[in-house]
Amino acid sequence: MSNLLKLFEETSAYYGGNATYIEQLYEQYLSDPDSISGNWRQRFDEIHCGSTDDTPHSVIVDRFEKLAISEPGKLAKMQGFTERSVKKQSAVARLINHYRVKGHQIATNNPLGNRSAIPADLEPVYYGLTDADMKTLFDTGGLCGIDRLPLHAIISTLKEIYCGSIGSEFMHIVDAEPKNWIRKKLEGAKPDYASHPEKRLGLLKLLTAAEGLEKYLHRKYVGQKRFSLEGGESLIPILDELIQRAGENKATEIVIGMAHRGRLNVLVNVLGKSPAALFGEFEGTHTSSPGVLTGDVKYHMGFSSNIATPGGPIHLTLAFNPSHLEIINPVVEGSVKARQDRHGVGGTNVIIPVLIHGDAAFAGQGIIMETLNMSETRAFHTGGTVHIVINNQIGFTTSNPFDARSTLYCTDVANMIQAPVFHVNGDDPEAVAFITQLALDYRMTFHKDVVIDLICYRRLGHNEADEPAATQPMMYQIIRNLPSTRQIYAQKLVNEGVLSDEAVNAMEEEYYQKLSEGQVVSRPIVVNNNYAYSARWDKYLNKDWDQPADTTVTLERIQFCNQRLQDFPEDFELHPRVVKVMEERNKMAHGDIPMDWGFAENMAYASLLTEGYNVRLTGQDIGRGTFSHRHAILLNQRDGSSRIPLKHLSDDQGHAQIFNSLLSEAGVLGFEYGYSSTEPDKLVIWEAQFGDFANGAQVVIDQFISSGETKWGKLSGLVMLLPHGFEGQGPEHSSARLERYLQLCADHNIQVCYPTTPAQIFHLLRRQLIRQFRKPLIVMSPKSLLRHKLAVSTLADLTDGGFLPVIGEIDDIDPYHVTRLILCSGKVYYDLLETRREDELKHIAIIRIEQLYPFPNESFKAEIDKFPNLELVVWCQEEPKNQGAWYQSKHHVYDLVDDSTPVIYAGRPASAAPAVGSYKTHLSEQKNVVHTALYGSNEGNKHEF
Repeated sequence: MSNLLKLFEETSAYYGGNATYIEQLYEQYLSDPDSISGNWRQRFDEIHCGSTDDTPHSVIVDRFEKLAISEPGKLAKMQGFTERSVKKQSAVARLINHYRVKGHQIATNNPLGNRSAIPADLEPVYYGLTDADMKTLFDTGGLCGIDRLPLHAIISTLKEIYCGSIGSEFMHIVDAEPKNWIRKKLEGAKPDYASHPEKRLGLLKLLTAAEGLEKYLHRKYVGQKRFSLEGGESLIPILDELIQRAGENKATEIVIGMAHRGRLNVLVNVLGKSPAALFGEFEGTHTSSPGVLTGDVKYHMGFSSNIATPGGPIHLTLAFNPSHLEIINPVVEGSVKARQDRHGVGGTNVIIPVLIHGDAAFAGQGIIMETLNMSETRAFHTGGTVHIVINNQIGFTTSNPFDARSTLYCTDVANMIQAPVFHVNGDDPEAVAFITQLALDYRMTFHKDVVIDLICYRRLGHNEADEPAATQPMMYQIIRNLPSTRQIYAQKLVNEGVLSDEAVNAMEEEYYQKLSEGQVVSRPIVVNNNYAYSARWDKYLNKDWDQPADTTVTLERIQFCNQRLQDFPEDFELHPRVVKVMEERNKMAHGDIPMDWGFAENMAYASLLTEGYNVRLTGQDIGRGTFSHRHAILLNQRDGSSRIPLKHLSDDQGHAQIFNSLLSEAGVLGFEYGYSSTEPDKLVIWEAQFGDFANGAQVVIDQFISSGETKWGKLSGLVMLLPHGFEGQGPEHSSARLERYLQLCADHNIQVCYPTTPAQIFHLLRRQLIRQFRKPLIVMSPKSLLRHKLAVSTLADLTDGGFLPVIGEIDDIDPYHVTRLILCSGKVYYDLLETRREDELKHIAIIRIEQLYPFPNESFKAEIDKFPNLELVVWCQEEPKNQGAWYQSKHHVYDLVDDSTPVIYAGRPASAAPAVGSYKTHLSEQKNVVHTALYGSNEGNKHEF
């Protein structure tokens, strides 16, 4: 009878272990009887007995849960259990849950052998469970698909899953669906490598390649830096598994960002860079790519290739990266976003970002937090990133964990976005491969970030000339005696009879032979004619900045754009102030009043979009504009819904992306640079809330925007709008640090402009996209000039002409009577103009230089030649003397002004801070600047600002 009962329990659908499944079926039956199979529907019909009313099971469960809390003894009696057995079962359930939550803390996943003490709440006794309970059967809650197990088997199973080579952090995820998905994957069937020797040999081959390259380079190029991967060789199997599995998922592109460690290994063994080419870089015999002037060190270089996978070729891109470590992260994300947008619907499924980090950098660099924080926002979402941390357990040089971070793990910052983190032992390649599969599947299923923390070590120092034992003696006593990951895994396979020692040696010798011959040693590279990204940039190579571009538009186009921008649904209620702005724009479109900056800027975007170009605009408060001039995103005052009029111009218009960004400079600017360097046919703009806020992104500006082309041949058409102008708002809201951008100028690498009229910004933005010239554009954009009574333009200024690098004298002044010529840029022009007009100074002319770099020599020379009787040339600026444009531009003036004509400076004296904090002092200083330029001293007629 007992055998029959056991058989019934194991095979009958009515066995208690299947209760949860049957309950779910019955719930489904109550909602929709036709949605379940006929057999089950018939059984439930019989149970139902034709009743037309039944309480959903979820309600009953809820009642039982409340009873369990309030009267456990009563519930136990109803179910035929004792109160003691209920408490024991509850204790087991809590123990199981704590292993899922905290098991990673005692995982055996450190190749160096360090292990934490077992927390009290992972001990059975903590829950009142003793040795006497070890053989007792308990409900497992579905652990590994088994409903009941003895307690000792439950604990051993939990330790195997959550405390072995993989420590899994995922129970902090709030959303039940991804959390349960991970739990089922971890507790489900694992890949059976023992039954698939070819997979194990494949892993060994990858480890042999990873170790073999480092040994080869170490012998051949003694003392040269290469930032060896030794100790973290399992990175190569991770990347190979990611690529192959991504191919199976029909992905077509992977973009990788990583710093130095292991980069050369990834280039050769994953992306298929020719070893001969790498050796040439070590020997200094390689040639730079077209457009590269200075070049860069070999462990900063990028690469791209097409690798065969089961789902077809997949295009791999390793981004160029400077020494500023994690700053590549947002750049990669921006590049991925551009590719996904270009692909269209489903782009997040086929183009995947992969970021490889160092442990100390992941914990220490603020750009990590910024990039993670961007991951779920509308403007910057890329469908989830696979993060791989090469966890050396030492940091960059000599850092101990207690110096490198204030958290338990280097990956804890990822908890802010509830990303699952898998801490895996780098010396267990099969565990590494399994968790890589799980991580990619998670990303593809939920389109969220996931982190693989590859716990390993660094066999050599920070670089090959470093001696790490000098600062980490105990760690390196252990490391010196450790066999390599390849040796450990090879010995395992030999012991299990998968292959022989001779076969292991032959595999190693075969790899060395290929290296010696300079052969490609990665998976086969294939030709993918469907991928033509690089060709998109061909037409922009070797072009001059001053090539002509027709940026005019017809009056009909302007009026059409304005009409469409003001076409709102009937129930869309604008704010009264916005209503006034729209009414004025209607007048501007019909020529009834001069146009202001906001109208002209919006016309630039709208006209480009109607011509089929694409526009992307991001920044803090970009929709309204920090100074309420743009109103590109409108809010319905009735229900708070938003509308972007630039998206509703015509059916065949270009794609408009207008996003208010998070409060980040480095992350967002890096993202937009990455986007612009991947998409040449889109006007990509980042606007700072105030120009000097770009200080927070100085690394992006220095390492990518100003020098990316010179170092790596990377073009970008990114536009930076930086509000600039001395308005008495203090040191941090006055200067966009014009001098810093001019200091970075050389080799026609960037454009720096300081436009002063609405028409100028209109033509400048259109020129950036229309002409076949792609260089970053830095714009000192206005604040007070947005509504200045003199900073206006006419419709004719848009329908005729174009951007003027230099604007000459506009008043009716006899050039032969001019003895004093004032040169200036930006807002100070209007202060000079108003004072000159009020004081009727007919002998003074004023020229505006609107493009400071590349300096418009011919246009500038043509303007100053109009005044044959000059006695003095004055450079006037409102910035302090050591800031602004003076020091970086004066040589152009000296070169082009006649030697007999003195050139002097008029402006604020040199200062450590950009501006004063007192508004009254600001007014006094500003008056002095203007009067010095006009009179040579702070004398002359009184004029208030």
